[in-house]
Amino acid sequence: MAHPQSKRLLWRNTTVFDGLDQQPEPMAVLVEQGQIAGLWPESQFDPALAAGAEEAGHGGVMTPGLVDCHTHLVYAGDRAAEFEQRLEGVSYEAIARAGGGILSTVRATRAASEAQLISASLPRLDALLADGVTTVEIKSGYGLTLDDELKMLRVARRLATLRPVRVTTTLLGAHALPAEYADDADGYIDLVCTQIIPAASAQGLADAVDVFCEGIGFSTAQCERVFQAAISHGLAIKAHAEQLSNLGGSALAAHYGALSVDHIEYLDESGVQALADAGTIAVLLPGAFHVLRETRLPPIDLLRRYGVPMAVASDANPGTSPLCMPTLMANLACTLFRLTPREALAGMTAHAARALGRPELGRIAIGATADLCLWDIQHPAELAYAVQAGRLRQRVFNGVISHAR
Repeated sequence: MAHPQSKRLLWRNTTVFDGLDQQPEPMAVLVEQGQIAGLWPESQFDPALAAGAEEAGHGGVMTPGLVDCHTHLVYAGDRAAEFEQRLEGVSYEAIARAGGGILSTVRATRAASEAQLISASLPRLDALLADGVTTVEIKSGYGLTLDDELKMLRVARRLATLRPVRVTTTLLGAHALPAEYADDADGYIDLVCTQIIPAASAQGLADAVDVFCEGIGFSTAQCERVFQAAISHGLAIKAHAEQLSNLGGSALAAHYGALSVDHIEYLDESGVQALADAGTIAVLLPGAFHVLRETRLPPIDLLRRYGVPMAVASDANPGTSPLCMPTLMANLACTLFRLTPREALAGMTAHAARALGRPELGRIAIGATADLCLWDIQHPAELAYAVQAGRLRQRVFNGVISHAR
């Protein structure tokens, strides 16, 4: 639905990267009723085609609004002390097994009210918006009880009413084993499958369900139960998989038609083949790779060879990627994973939108949703080349300019 304040807006002589490809010459772009209504090469543009439109800008580079398809924005507390521990040589796995990591954030998040979580989350969301995000996925997973998981999802939904942004929500109940189920992982999965997923679905709080399939998370058998419960309640599925080891979680998720599998540093060729066969998106999270100082690279060449689309996301979270700058992720995807700038930008627009089951987003094409960014740069590659705040000239959400300078 178009924003009630949307106008007929026209941009002239701008370089357009439409989410997958750069247009060969400067373009004129017309937006009307929240959609892209016209797209012409500047050399062929007749002003009569946009009669009555308000001229909104000239020059620069226009991209789709950025899509951050993997974040954990809603939480309380911080994990700066663990950052220090890792620098002193303690592994992420050792911290988690000692009761730190995810569980330390769980304790803080359980103690926080919804108002406190909103207050804590808004600055992180604002940082994403200031760097061009128009759609963001927000996961739960720091509550790990019925009431606290639903609390997190309500907060995520509420954020979309407080800022001009599209929020999709993902229930990540199978994120970690809470202390009260320390010796009963199957019992906790029972809770996720029989209580948390049904309640989130019934209350309309979740668009998808995610799992952490890992030695310090949940087994493939446990994750499969979660997938089956999600599908039975009409929810899409996603997976944190192959981050620290290869358990086959990606292939399992693909078998169940997952929208995406995320992290995937240890993904092997059979897993890549499974993604290709299922049309599942591979989500790369270079922020966590960077912060954890990992050395095992995702199988980029295999993903290219099999034609698996690669999305790029921030993984913004308190422990392993406390980074809320999507254009930094583009740079890291190029420098650490050797993506091309074009691949990185496609990964933050068209492919990221597909990872959320929203293929109508992340493109600049006639009829597409008018979520757009106009950048003070000369070429799209500059977004990945430089790590520099303040390049966003305009941010357009649903046909309305919501940021301008």
